[in-house]
Amino acid sequence: MNLQPLGDRVIVKPKAPEEKTKGGIILPDTAQEKPMEGTVIAVGEGRTADDGKLIKMLLKKGDKILYGKYSGTEVKIDDEEYLIMRESDVYAIIK
Repeated sequence: MNLQPLGDRVIVKPKAPEEKTKGGIILPDTAQEKPMEGTVIAVGEGRTADDGKLIKMLLKKGDKILYGKYSGTEVKIDDEEYLIMRESDVYAIIK
């Protein structure tokens, strides 16, 4: 992928939505919830503070994360779906 996020933005590959419930019921596309879990594909350099200093990113490529249900901007590159969002839209890193 030839896409580099700028500033404090990250590119996230969302986790595929669950197609089946724990009880085995198959869900149609319209009933599947948007994923709130994903993997960081690329990160920007960080944001610039008011005093001009660069604040480095806490996230790094490969981190598994949790983010808000409607966070980010959806983009499609090479038939793959990605989200571009600010680092502040990420709630947690899954360890």
